[in-house]
Amino acid sequence: MDQFVRVRLIQCNSVDLNLFHFDYDLTFAAFFMNADKTLYGRYGTRSSHDDAESDISIEGFSKAMQKALELHKAYPANKVSLAGKVAAFSEFKIPQEFPHLEGRFQPWLDFEGKVAASCIHCHMVGEAKRRFARSKGVNVDDKTIYPWPMPDVLGMSLDPKEIAKVNTVVPDYPAHQAGFKAGDEILKMEGQPVVSIADVQWVLHQAKEPSTIQVIAKRGNDQVQLKLPIAKGWRRTSDIGWRTTSWDLRRMAAGGLKMRNLTDEELNEHQIDSDKLALLVEHAGKYGDHGVAHRAGLMKGDILVEFDGISTSMRETEIFAHVLRNRPIGTEVQIRIIRNGKKKSFRFKLQ
Repeated sequence: MDQFVRVRLIQCNSVDLNLFHFDYDLTFAAFFMNADKTLYGRYGTRSSHDDAESDISIEGFSKAMQKALELHKAYPANKVSLAGKVAAFSEFKIPQEFPHLEGRFQPWLDFEGKVAASCIHCHMVGEAKRRFARSKGVNVDDKTIYPWPMPDVLGMSLDPKEIAKVNTVVPDYPAHQAGFKAGDEILKMEGQPVVSIADVQWVLHQAKEPSTIQVIAKRGNDQVQLKLPIAKGWRRTSDIGWRTTSWDLRRMAAGGLKMRNLTDEELNEHQIDSDKLALLVEHAGKYGDHGVAHRAGLMKGDILVEFDGISTSMRETEIFAHVLRNRPIGTEVQIRIIRNGKKKSFRFKLQ
């Protein structure tokens, strides 16, 4: 740690979004950088709301730092291989330029007033990006809906105590088709040296579809070259319901409802087939824009069995995606639910 100049950023006010581009649903993220702003790598990964630390570890962070120091010692001879670690973020250079945030925040925190209210939290950047995409109409792209996908979506889990070591490979998934094996250590993806799982996610986040990602991995004492196939729509098996930024998606797409799929036992209890839509309302917002569904008559405990004409099984994530791809702001949708054994219908407008 003493070999690094340590800088802590505690807010996103006026940060350079073309440089500090990371998963904005994290509670902790680290950037390993040269003084000239060349990025060696990122650290910080998350895939759960309740278990935020399941994908990170002190051991993994330590190994990421060691790898970053190796890259620094080899710099600038390796500068070309590092170029892909940064890419244009969006039309906006800093968070305050997003229409949703413009005029609401100063470049600095108000330490003499309401500090928390003056802070642009990380998740606000992700929310502002989705709001801006939503404001332009339908057909919001998958990259915006499903940001920073985990390699698990491609059938490959990585060890959080290592840099990027494969734990398991699921048969017939893209990682298996590419030839990955448990124990493989990912060294490079698309020519970029890998420092952590976050670096793997970065390459996946930037991947075009369809495409093929070139991978160099260490297998025992050998190096192997693998080609990871990226199919069109591959991100869509991701679950984004755990993300803090999905709270705003619930406002846009579900009128402020928080939902989960019924268990097999609950499906049997309510006599609902497993291939049918069955989402339990765990929370119905009551205030402001998050109270739209509640004001329309929906309540906690309701079971959604039809949404906008769809009655086949879907997750909450797929409700969000359906709306962002197909239904513009102001569209009125019909919801059918079961409440106390009786079916009811409600309508509300999407935001």
